Amino acid sequence: MIDVLVADDHPFLRAGLEAVLRTAGMVVVASVGDGDAALAAIPETDPDVVVLDVAMPARDGVATLAAMREGGDERPVVILTASIDDEKLLAAIRHGASGIVLKEDAEDFLIDCIRNASAGQRTIDPRLASRITDLASGEKPQRRIDKLGRREKEIVERVARGLRNRQIGEELSMSEGSVKVYLHTIFEKLEVRSRTELAILYHEETS
Repeated sequence: MIDVLVADDHPFLRAGLEAVLRTAGMVVVASVGDGDAALAAIPETDPDVVVLDVAMPARDGVATLAAMREGGDERPVVILTASIDDEKLLAAIRHGASGIVLKEDAEDFLIDCIRNASAGQRTIDPRLASRITDLASGEKPQRRIDKLGRREKEIVERVARGLRNRQIGEELSMSEGSVKVYLHTIFEKLEVRSRTELAILYHEETS
């Protein structure tokens, strides 16, 4: 049997999680509501695997994992989350999380993840694993304006500066009618409906 400590600040969800683990033949040696309580309970109960919710008061799941590692505790830790931002995701990996599980379909995957963690294996939800790969390789999400050609980008930049079609045409040696045609195509490519939306998008993606 695998001894598990569970930390989640929602009592109802925690109770459901405990029932799932017990049904799977695991022993819940401690059930707490925040990271500080988890850190206090770990030496007392000596669990095989620690399950930490990301969003908890006082000390969140990733900060609790970091504190464990800083204290020399290398036991398996599984992170449970409804959602996780890039910074916390990378921090969880950096501090050696044995697993990261999304709550929305956690039951079966979590059981497998805890068993794998107990056996020294790492298991990451596939949707998060692809994000980790992209983040680790330094890739940035593609900007919508990168769909545009050189001339289209030149027009968008001038729209964002507040120029009208006639002024844009004068700067780029184009007719006002050509600018209108380009703008129609740009609106469709970027899925915007007005010059204002186009300008906002440009500033968001280039600031």
